Amino acid sequence: PKKKEIDLLANQLSVNLLIAKILIQREINSFDKAKCFFRPKLEDLYDPFLMQDMDIAVERIQKAVLKKEKILIYGDYDVDGVTSVALVYTYLKKDYSNIIKYIPDRYKEGYGISKEGIEYAKKEGVRLIISLDCGITAIDQINYANELEIDFIICDHHIPLENLPNAIAVLDPKRKDCKYPFKELCGCGIGFKLIQAINLLKKRPFNELLSYIDLVAIAIAADIVPIIGENRVLAFYGLKQINKKPRAGLKGVISSVKSNIKIKDLVFRIAPRINSSGRMDKAMTSVELLIQENYKTLNDLSKKIEVLNSERRIKQELIIKEALYQINNQIEKKTFTTLVYKEDWHKGVLGIVASKLIDHYYKPTIVLTKSGNFIVGSVRSVKGFDVYSVLKNCNSSLIKFGGHKYAAGIT
Repeated sequence: PKKKEIDLLANQLSVNLLIAKILIQREINSFDKAKCFFRPKLEDLYDPFLMQDMDIAVERIQKAVLKKEKILIYGDYDVDGVTSVALVYTYLKKDYSNIIKYIPDRYKEGYGISKEGIEYAKKEGVRLIISLDCGITAIDQINYANELEIDFIICDHHIPLENLPNAIAVLDPKRKDCKYPFKELCGCGIGFKLIQAINLLKKRPFNELLSYIDLVAIAIAADIVPIIGENRVLAFYGLKQINKKPRAGLKGVISSVKSNIKIKDLVFRIAPRINSSGRMDKAMTSVELLIQENYKTLNDLSKKIEVLNSERRIKQELIIKEALYQINNQIEKKTFTTLVYKEDWHKGVLGIVASKLIDHYYKPTIVLTKSGNFIVGSVRSVKGFDVYSVLKNCNSSLIKFGGHKYAAGIT
């Protein structure tokens, strides 16, 4: 930044020149922007109805409630998806009982909307599915649901393809035609905007939503979305909620943290535990942990998740060791990417392994394993390299892929 700009901001904020320089580099170049950054306010959250299709989504949910239709809440199996399901399910369940939840099996169904999930919904008599943190590229699956007369509301934050799925409503700020001012919400953040819209329509006070905001903070931390704008407000108040009045399912996990819970605790302590059930077993275990009130059940769930997390750590360390051995023995050393494969690696930890390999070799990284008749894997990237757009160019070689700039899954 120019010296004049640095001097002006340092003077306005009464901070030293280095702080002023860093702020300007982060595009915080005025008193008002700095105030929003350092003192987040709930009033800074945008009107949820600014999001394309939000009015249609809320109207369809109201119609389902009036007609007593069964609603299914469908989420991805990672932390963002699990917290999204817990959030929307508990909010709607408060007023409406004809509602069920579903998370696909990572190994049998894979990422996103599955045919099996839609068929389960049909068997259960579901008329409306609300998908969270997935669905934006599920064109064939949504067409299949339409054939079975099941409506879909998609809440996703991943990058859409050229055509959107033929759903009743598609909530995704990354849609080209969406004028929503903040584009970096996580899946749980979009779930939160949905319940905020329903709350507004019911003329209920915003304070009723504070007990759900902790879930959004966990998802923001785990999904590594930028903590700016609305994410900063939601993370700030979510941490406040966790420290002041943690939900029953989190008490056991955070009890060993002696000071106030910070973002790093969500990333390194809470998120891996919530993730472990989806990686090693069934993600629904973590959903139940987050929505459960019964102490005995909570105790059993917490113990199970600790065991799964320990298993996850052992498998992860073994694969990292084997992957590093592969890389160090590759004939061609001067590559632009890191690519490793072994057919018996555990599919559930490939994303973590890819991230850890970037710590060793700062290159876009692909970790692959065998799954049935397919090769599946996780892709992680480095700053400035949009891996999603590259995968789009490789589309003809892939069965499916999904994700965003810095992280993706491929088959």
